[in-house]
Amino acid sequence: MKRKYIYSFCALMAASVILPSCKKDFLDTAPTDQVSSASVFTTTANAAAAMNGAYRLMYTAYADQGQGGESSVMIDMDMMGEDLVNPTTGNGWFINVYKYTESRSVTGAQTLFVYRYYYGLIANANAIIEGIDGATGTDAEKNVIRGEALAMRAYAHFKLVQVYAERYVAGGTNAQLGVPINITTKVEKLPRATVSAVYTQINKDLDAAITNLTNAPARLNKSHINLSVAQGMKARVALAMQDYPSAATLAAQARTTALSSSIALMTNANYTAGFNLLTNPEWMWGISQIADQGTFFYSFFAYMSVNFNSTNIRSNPKCINSALYNQIAATDIRKRLWDPTGSDPLFTIPPSGVRFPYMNRKFLANSSSNSYGDLAFMRLGEMYLIEAEALARQGNDAAAQTALFTLAVNRNPSYVKSVNTGAALINEIMIQRRAELWGEGFRFTDLKRLNLPLNRNGANHQASVATVFDIPAGDNRFQWVIPQTEITSNNLIVQNPI
Repeated sequence: MKRKYIYSFCALMAASVILPSCKKDFLDTAPTDQVSSASVFTTTANAAAAMNGAYRLMYTAYADQGQGGESSVMIDMDMMGEDLVNPTTGNGWFINVYKYTESRSVTGAQTLFVYRYYYGLIANANAIIEGIDGATGTDAEKNVIRGEALAMRAYAHFKLVQVYAERYVAGGTNAQLGVPINITTKVEKLPRATVSAVYTQINKDLDAAITNLTNAPARLNKSHINLSVAQGMKARVALAMQDYPSAATLAAQARTTALSSSIALMTNANYTAGFNLLTNPEWMWGISQIADQGTFFYSFFAYMSVNFNSTNIRSNPKCINSALYNQIAATDIRKRLWDPTGSDPLFTIPPSGVRFPYMNRKFLANSSSNSYGDLAFMRLGEMYLIEAEALARQGNDAAAQTALFTLAVNRNPSYVKSVNTGAALINEIMIQRRAELWGEGFRFTDLKRLNLPLNRNGANHQASVATVFDIPAGDNRFQWVIPQTEITSNNLIVQNPI
């Protein structure tokens, strides 16, 4: 097989999860539960194994150690905000993303990886969606598998359009270039669809996913998408589209569905336990790392934990923006996740590690000698924040205050229900969101959806490391460039402004 363009290449190579590989290459990282193409869709049990393989692509190792699947994209998204601080360049990993140079390089390794990775997820989802009807099994079993694949396809298109295109503008035509919409296993060149068309497809897939997952039996574990997760995804999409009535309604639905399946806000003891266990009661969706599926230096915890003995963490522990830290109440459990002095002995660092003010201990690897750790993709706390923000942006202050209170008082027993209204209430909610979701991959896309500038001034960012402190709202740098490999191979693709 000869590669022609990235998304069709992924459609074939990522399908090595399902199909025999034609040659060793970028996405030829078949999981331990791989099944042959001859049997994959004969039964729903085999199709479920293929779905497991698609999930496995979200936390496998790709071309280099900065490409660990979803966890690497999460790091990218916070590196490009103002709330995550690199006190030094360390050994260089993710620093060019932090400086906004990698995302503007048409030959950048990370620019290529993110594009290929999400189209790989889409390719696997397409194969499952097209093949599941022919499998032997009950309709209920088919519905679950189909629903998960539809949600995964929507999720990947959503991440792509947020990264590689201009933001969605509520009330606008949104005719600006988005990304190719790939909803078939057919290998063909596709142009970039409009942002409007991409969001239409995302919502269509999520609506279908929700239909298929409604009344589904309990999932085997949280690594699988269920109804509450699909509803949560749709709430995220509505928030990005500034469709605040829908965002509030969907977040409340996701919260209600999750609560009915034993998901609950975590305790303060859970909150300081290292954000590394899928059994955390608040996690709605995540991954579980086990010994034979470890990613070592590809792991999220090899870069974001305080304790793993990697060169990156020893020399460059990740810190919080000091200005944001100072806005967290002293009685808030989240205040304990960072050390403002850089000298707290309770912050266990790896041998020969260097301490810096405002370094984090939110994330803990399994130990200093291995980087295993489960990773959350969606939590119940986020649903309260979406609901509160969406209500506040509609001017429904009382309801927004109530939604915020449930989360905030859980984190801070001294919290008093807010009496703020209007812009002051929105600002309070956003401070809560930034503190709550720090390091979990939301800040860049939050800046972009809200058309805010990047502003790293007045905090602990180092000029020699960050380089970029100010980017105006709507600047071209908020769009990642399309990889040159795709531009060269697919003459239908138009490049973003460089």
